[in-house]
This record gives sequence, structure tokens and C-alpha cells, in this order.
Amino acid sequence: MRIDLHAHSTASDGTDTPAELVRNAAAAGLDVVALTDHDTTRGHAAAVAALPEGLTLVTGAELSCRLDGISMHLLAYLFDPAEPELLAERELIRDDRVPRARSMVAKLRELGVPVTWEQVARIAGDGSVGRPHIASALVELGVVDSVSDAFGGDWLADGGRVYVPRHETDPFDAIRLVKAAGGVTVFAHPAAAKRGRTVPEAAIAELATAGLDGIEVDHMDHEPATRARLRGLAAELGLLVTGSSDYHGSRKTCVLGEYTTDPEVYGEITRRATGAFPVRGTGGA
Repeated sequence: MRIDLHAHSTASDGTDTPAELVRNAAAAGLDVVALTDHDTTRGHAAAVAALPEGLTLVTGAELSCRLDGISMHLLAYLFDPAEPELLAERELIRDDRVPRARSMVAKLRELGVPVTWEQVARIAGDGSVGRPHIASALVELGVVDSVSDAFGGDWLADGGRVYVPRHETDPFDAIRLVKAAGGVTVFAHPAAAKRGRTVPEAAIAELATAGLDGIEVDHMDHEPATRARLRGLAAELGLLVTGSSDYHGSRKTCVLGEYTTDPEVYGEITRRATGAFPVRGTGGA
């Protein structure tokens, strides 16, 4: 089985619609794909409706968190999307996205970058607007060569010239909320240093004690030595190890199935989940 547990659609900052995503996942030879848009489940219904025969969809979300001033992302799988407390927290995060993005656009214009809110909104479409959409606007304008370059320290990264903080959930609260909604939690790309400061391993141990289920080890932003270190940490803490592409369509260079999760780990994730269950495709629209 080929299992990719981290992918995004136009419901957040990917370039594939949810239907295109599942069709592309099947074409890439995947058996299982997780739709984990940022702080939203809006793409789930469309993905299920279009699910090709033989492909299994894991519903989820990537939750925006912050610990001791460090931004981090928590992958939440197979939770009940209607659970009131977790739903309210996701809406609080999403509601802060537009004013934050507008503030970053204003900062860019103060620096002489001719970006407009209309341009960013066009790029975001129906998705939850965020930094990747602003990064794409900078690429369109020729200010930077790639979305990754836009996340360098000069621009959109934490502490960058146009960075604006926003509401992010305490990860201990996020773990509690996801667990209460019957879901499973995995720390996304925990050592992706190119994105900015990373959470120390001592804090990961504390998160594990609080109920964190796993860490995403095999990821494009982790070098081989980093993956080896994280595997050792996971073994020490009793955490599951996942691998994923973090696919965003054409917005990033990674491809579906570039990194995958062991079938036994996937089985354990589904065993622990009680809020929702994987959906097997029977041939969608």
C-alpha cells in the first residue's frame, strides 16, 4: 500500500480542487490519501463525492498552533468535524486569516512592493487565504523566484519584514480538542528549520505525555540525518512515525506520494480514531 497522509486542496492553499486532488492521488498510484487543509474541513464533501474506485480518503485538517512563541502545525485525522468545541476553535483561526493577510499586503506596499489585495484574493479563490497566497503574488510580480523564497527571513517567515502574527491554538489545547472529537494527532514537519524556529525535542516529549500520537518524519523539509534523529526520538517517546508529501499542487515542488506512511502505522491511526472513518472510493464523479 502507498499511503500519503498530508495533502492540501483549494479549500486552503493548494492549487488542486478537492476532486482534482483525489483523482491525481489515484493517478499517482496511491492507495490512501489524507486531505488536511489548513484549519478547515470544507473540501471533504467534494473529495468524497469524487473519490475514485480503489482510493481511500482519510479526512483531516492541519491545525495552526503556537508554543512558546514558535509556530507549529498539528495534523488531525479522522475527528468528528461537527464537534462544537473543535469547530469553534477552527473558525476562530480562520476568521483571523483575512485581517492578517490584509495587514501583510499593507506592509508589502509600504516597502514599495506593488501587490494588491485583489491580486491575493484572486489567487486564494475560495480557499482560506494565507501566506502561501501572498507568496504566490510575490512570484507573479517577480519579487522572488519561488514560493519557498518568499518564506525567507526577508519576507513572510516568522520575524520577517512583513510577518504579522495571528491567532494560533496552544498545541496542548489542540491535542485535547482533537482527542475529544475522536481524532488522532501528528506533529507536522517538526524539524523544518528552513521555515523558522522549531519546537525543541523536550517540548515534543511534553506533547507526547499530553497525548500526541505521532510525528511526521519523512518530509521534504527534513534531511536524512534529521529523519534518523526523529525516528530515534519517536521510538524513545512511543510515538507513531508518518511520512507524507505535504502536497500543494503547483504551489510547491513536492509530488503526491513523494514520501509515504507505513501501512502498519496507518492501521494504528485508524484503530485509534473514533470520530470518523476512512472512506473507500467506489468511483466518483
